[in-house]
Amino acid sequence: MPTLVLAAHGTRSAAGERSLAALAAAVRRARPRQRVELSYLEISSPLLADVLPTVPGPVVVVPLLLAGGYHVHIDLPNVVAEHRPDALVAPPLGPHRLLTAALARKLARAGLGPADTVILGAAGSSDPAGLADVRAAAHLLAVRLGRPVTAAFTSAGSPSLGEAVERLRSGPLSGEGADRLRSGPLSGEAVERLGSGPASRLAVASYLLAPGFFHDRLAEAGADLVSEPLGADPAVVELIWHRFDQTRTRTAVPNTWSAVQTA
Repeated sequence: MPTLVLAAHGTRSAAGERSLAALAAAVRRARPRQRVELSYLEISSPLLADVLPTVPGPVVVVPLLLAGGYHVHIDLPNVVAEHRPDALVAPPLGPHRLLTAALARKLARAGLGPADTVILGAAGSSDPAGLADVRAAAHLLAVRLGRPVTAAFTSAGSPSLGEAVERLRSGPLSGEGADRLRSGPLSGEAVERLGSGPASRLAVASYLLAPGFFHDRLAEAGADLVSEPLGADPAVVELIWHRFDQTRTRTAVPNTWSAVQTA
């Protein structure tokens, strides 16, 4: 059986590192006979570049990343190609219905009400494909919650979280944002009801795995409630093993992946 190597981004937050360690521990508990190693692409240790050469036998790398982008398409494949070219690399975790379930659960625990407006708050990316992944995750959450969900970003990407909060606080939706919602999974009546006046409360669903710089920015954006990062939610653990199984059983060229990510 291949070793599962988890590849997280890395963080300067001690709380973030503890959260990722707790996630790795939960992954190990789910399959106690399976070897699992936690590593990081940068900042934190141990680095993926240092872990890969030490692992005997076959390896499957599962990125602890919620969307595509530079780290998924450039950074991670380069590290694997240099240090463990025989390893298989799984798709990023999102978008996926299991993440949707975890997001809905976190929002409920944070106190989401039936009339609250929801923003999916993500880090963002300079890669349009990465932004598209987050918007797809927002679509899945909108279907789950039965209300529009706006994807917004704390770094690269539009709209920024601040812009989304200001727009939804200010009143009726208009322009591209409204058009996107009307073409989405909800009825026109639901969208018009949302856009009929300022939101009574704004809720931000944290589309992050762990606390740290980006989650702090979500908390400071002026929303009425912000859910906790996804962390070691059981659905996240299940999804990691799904990505592992999906990758180790396919016939594929190492260091590449092709999959329907919501499957």
